[in-house]
Amino acid sequence: MDRAGTFFNFPLGWFRVHHLFALLCISATVYKLTLLLLKRRKMIGNIRDFPGPPTHWLFGHMLEFKQDGKGLDKFVKWGEQYQYVIPLWFGPFVCVMNIHHPEFVKTVLATSEPKDDFGYRFLESWIGDGLLVSQGQKWFRHRRLLTPAFHYDVLKPYVNLMSQSAEIMLDKWERYAVTKESFELFEHVSLMTLDSILKCAFSCNSNCQTEGGTNAYIKAVYELSYLINLRTRTFPYHSGLIFHLSPHGFRYRKARRVAHNHTEEVIRKRKAALKEEGELGCIQSKRYLDFLDILLSARDEKQQGLSDEDLRAEVDTFMFEGHDTTSSGISFILYCLACHPEHQKICRDEVIAALDGRDTMEWEDLSKIPYTTMCIKESLRLYPPVPGIGRIITKPIIFPDGRTLPAGSYVGTSVYGVHRNASVWENPNVFDPLRFLPENVTKRSPHAFVPFSAGPRNCIGQNFAMNEMKVVTALTLKRYQLIEDPTLKPKLVPRLVLRSLNGIHIKIKPID
Repeated sequence: MDRAGTFFNFPLGWFRVHHLFALLCISATVYKLTLLLLKRRKMIGNIRDFPGPPTHWLFGHMLEFKQDGKGLDKFVKWGEQYQYVIPLWFGPFVCVMNIHHPEFVKTVLATSEPKDDFGYRFLESWIGDGLLVSQGQKWFRHRRLLTPAFHYDVLKPYVNLMSQSAEIMLDKWERYAVTKESFELFEHVSLMTLDSILKCAFSCNSNCQTEGGTNAYIKAVYELSYLINLRTRTFPYHSGLIFHLSPHGFRYRKARRVAHNHTEEVIRKRKAALKEEGELGCIQSKRYLDFLDILLSARDEKQQGLSDEDLRAEVDTFMFEGHDTTSSGISFILYCLACHPEHQKICRDEVIAALDGRDTMEWEDLSKIPYTTMCIKESLRLYPPVPGIGRIITKPIIFPDGRTLPAGSYVGTSVYGVHRNASVWENPNVFDPLRFLPENVTKRSPHAFVPFSAGPRNCIGQNFAMNEMKVVTALTLKRYQLIEDPTLKPKLVPRLVLRSLNGIHIKIKPID
């Protein structure tokens, strides 16, 4: 009888437990929603002095950016109406104040304020808490430990290695010179910069440019870049749980696994080689000192090195930053020169004179091509590899016009917007390398041109990147004439780096 009573009472107890659970879930949801609504009300009050374009109550401004190649230019257009700062809403609860004027940019980039915990936090599970996203004392310590890796003496031997990687790519292009068919640049350049970063920073000959098929690491980086950008634009994905359970979350973890396996293999091989080679003095007698050597041997004032976790984070960061951003930069540089044959010819004549009959670049040649360098900078102005930078301010900030933002605000620097600001640059959409003549540079704010950011958190690898862009551009112009394909104009989209939806296409023919 007791058993029967228990059996008949069980459903009622089960029903009550589920009712209680549902009530708790509803209460938690209402509580969370209340906090978000209060946060939204506070943000609206904080930005009342900053007018901006109309916003949708749920999607914010995300419906305005359809990933059709027109979003960046729409932002520039808004900048003509809303000077200095534009509030952009990513869904109903996240607002980023986007700056697009040099004097306002200086206010933010001159500080060591940390990267924002909105977009950049989606990067952390991939590249870890490395130099790009770390903050406070950890960032200062890592910056100090990594700075020797970018000393001129360390960078010098890299020029020959960059030349080798560029020549492999240019050899592969011979078939396009014969057929005169249009081809897509970014894929070729990505393989070349990956090959270069592996040789320079990790002393690793990967043969990735000559292997058949698509490189798994580069494919993973493309996928991760796309998914992180998608997550930023899709506000339900701001929830870690929702993203994790989604099909996109599954794709992200799969791509991240490929990227991590790649860097772990690089570190494993180097540690094994170091055991065989011994101390750094022995390494230098056998080969050049590279980025990974310096990471493994770096010590602070307490003689403490990087942990294994920190080591992988810095390798992941530099592997991504060192190849993907330069891929974007080089691809658009070659595209710009293809579109402007008059500047291309001047650059080619300059390069041929600097090389003086040689087929490869040397360290000393980098300073002998000033016009080519100006063309590179003008391309970086029009097509900045990193189109935007995000910060979260830890203390109130006062802009030059007296308007203020409180601590905790998200502030973004629209590098693309600054570089195409008509109040700063005359005819901003025109390719004009003479903007970078010394006498013209001195007339502008130093924060009018920030492809590598500025201030204490500027890009630590900017000299490495500029050297590689010079080497690849020079060797390409020595061998080929670049020709625009007018049927395939790039459709620009901001991923983690600037990309084109339809690729970057040119034609080439050999130099007689």
